[in-house]
Amino acid sequence: MIMKLNGMEDSGMFAPFKPNEKVNEEDFVTASCIKKYPTPVLTYKDVPYRSALTFNAGVIKQKDRYVMVFRNDVGDFENQKLDGITNMGLAYSKDGFKWEVEPEPCFYLRTKEIMRAYDPRITFIDDEYVMCFAVDTRHGVCGGIATTKDFKEFDLKSISVPENRNMVLFPEKVNGNYVRLERPMPVYSRDGNYFDIFLSESPDLVYWGKSRLVMGTESVPFCNDKIGPGAPPIKTDKGWLMLFHSVDVDPNRGKNGWEKYWRKRYVIGVALLDLNDPGKVIGMSKKPLIVPDDEFEKTKGYRSNALFPCGALLEDNGIVRIYYGACDCCIRVAEAKVEDLIALCTDPL
Repeated sequence: MIMKLNGMEDSGMFAPFKPNEKVNEEDFVTASCIKKYPTPVLTYKDVPYRSALTFNAGVIKQKDRYVMVFRNDVGDFENQKLDGITNMGLAYSKDGFKWEVEPEPCFYLRTKEIMRAYDPRITFIDDEYVMCFAVDTRHGVCGGIATTKDFKEFDLKSISVPENRNMVLFPEKVNGNYVRLERPMPVYSRDGNYFDIFLSESPDLVYWGKSRLVMGTESVPFCNDKIGPGAPPIKTDKGWLMLFHSVDVDPNRGKNGWEKYWRKRYVIGVALLDLNDPGKVIGMSKKPLIVPDDEFEKTKGYRSNALFPCGALLEDNGIVRIYYGACDCCIRVAEAKVEDLIALCTDPL
């Protein structure tokens, strides 16, 4: 039998099918090219309305300012209490480090079926901003997409079926279609919590298809649990620079943060995708890019040992500025030269 695959050939990243059972602790060092800003750039203290946790923010740069949409979990940080309400806040900055938060949230989604929207990522394409976000519903977690011109009025384009999340949109069309990375969560997958990065295409941000695997958990040496997309990819002359999050689990970690048990560690990885076929990984750093390595990131916050990239901007001077949620409670920034990030991705598949 001969079958035409219609552009859905096996272009993903493959390795032995079973994910790693253990990881090498010696690999968990932040790459030497990374420079971390010493303090968080946004916390609940900067928010003029009720706030406990401010993290996982999408960031975009306009001509004369930076724009941030951040996840805001309502509650009492000092007493470690959450009210079960999540909205998204809007902030502006002249330099990308000092932020002024608008007096009211900019986005809140709740219906009989939808409980909350969170974890925004922002892409500018076709003269409008496209915001991808996660949606908790009574029937599972979905991925949502909305467009806006001014971050005041939003047009909801689509919500996926469960279980899917961590969607990020490429900043330009590829072969005539919008392209997104995503992380479905199939319950009938391999034994355990092994979730992978996929890619889908759309002509209009509404109808999505041509879905295919990009990177499997088993292909990431520093992961034994799950991976997912991070910030919207950055276009370079060598390929699409993709930041992703990677999780490893150690049952001996015990309690960290607010929860009774927190045995996971979230780190940030980096890979390079083919410019013309972004479903094809052409290189990946075999070690983490950024790990929790200072006292705050290792022991503080709602969940310690948790770094989650949601924004990455290539500045005119060739510096990539990475915005990431730290410990599920605040937003931090790291920087690196774009050529150094690309150089880390020279390991072939």
